[in-house]
Amino acid sequence: MKNSDIEDDLEQFQELLNCPEQNWLLGAGISYSAKIPLMYPLTSRIMELIQEDAEALNLITKIKSELPPNLHIEHILSHLGDYCAIASRTLKKEIEICKEKFTLDCIEKIHNKILKYIADTIRYGYVEKPEKIIGDKDNFIVDIKEHFNFINTIFYSLRAGINERRKPIRLFTTNYDTLLEDALALNRIPYWDGFSGGAVAYRSYQYGQIEPMNDAKAHIIKMHGSIDWFQNDDGSLWRVRDRDTYPIKNNRVLIYPQSTKYIATQKDPFSAQFDLLRKSLNSLSYHVLIVCGYSFGDEHINQEIYLSLSNPNNKTVLLAFCEEVDNKIPEALDIWRCSDWGERVYVATQNGLYVGSKSPIKRKEEYDDWWTFSGMTKVLKEGVL
Repeated sequence: MKNSDIEDDLEQFQELLNCPEQNWLLGAGISYSAKIPLMYPLTSRIMELIQEDAEALNLITKIKSELPPNLHIEHILSHLGDYCAIASRTLKKEIEICKEKFTLDCIEKIHNKILKYIADTIRYGYVEKPEKIIGDKDNFIVDIKEHFNFINTIFYSLRAGINERRKPIRLFTTNYDTLLEDALALNRIPYWDGFSGGAVAYRSYQYGQIEPMNDAKAHIIKMHGSIDWFQNDDGSLWRVRDRDTYPIKNNRVLIYPQSTKYIATQKDPFSAQFDLLRKSLNSLSYHVLIVCGYSFGDEHINQEIYLSLSNPNNKTVLLAFCEEVDNKIPEALDIWRCSDWGERVYVATQNGLYVGSKSPIKRKEEYDDWWTFSGMTKVLKEGVL
């Protein structure tokens, strides 16, 4: 490829990063440097905590025996959720798992206990390697610096001069932590998250409603729930601080790929979150979906992206920052970039920039860290070239 062609592709990528209408999809990878564990280290930590509870250990051991060896904690929660759904429909409210009977109350209690373990691990922080560091209520180890810098860059550097002409930036995230919300607040950026209120807030946005266009400069949409979401017995959803005693917190809400929930007809709040993603990707105006820290492992999100981009009239351009593992990009991206609409797929990795089905373009000779959260933020601030 000629040097002029390489420069043209990189300049085009730069222009896309400055696109006025932006949607972001941010995954667990952006919180790794903040000392919040990825899925498998998180699973290891939860299994350590379960060892101290004989009842929970017995049930989870049986659940694990029914699942593939490469399982993680979301698979376990999904399996528990399915068993809860089946047990709730039986006359005796119980179900047999590996030749042992468990009541619905028992399964739900263990399910919620695991959710609390997850929430506490994410809230306080946890590092597995190279040296194990465990945060707790007296020693928070979570670091917000990179999230703060990212928000500061996209709102005060990237948007300089055209701030007033842009729609709110949508930040879709699969993460349970509150670092994006906190970083927005620390940068004094007003945002909307579907809740109304203050420190204690109720879910006011419902499936099918029109997204509000008020003074909010960011819309944050949490695809898998949050460590500060609680659902009451009447179905109402609240955003509540951890140590508040009101409203009564009966059930920690943390969504995961659970079949019974996706079969349910437009169940709030998660169907509403996916509806917002769907509408954003099918905007009538030219826009970008910028992805970072997401491994393309969520089939439901991948399906929404695929269905939108494969539409001949779709105006989404996908810009994905991700790591190549064994010199391979995520399978979904590899398929999409070689499709009929692959020219709208850009993938930035440590090996360079993939533009559609082309071979990667080297941006620099040495190792390129622009696929990382901090590296991407630096590119947004200083430019691609």
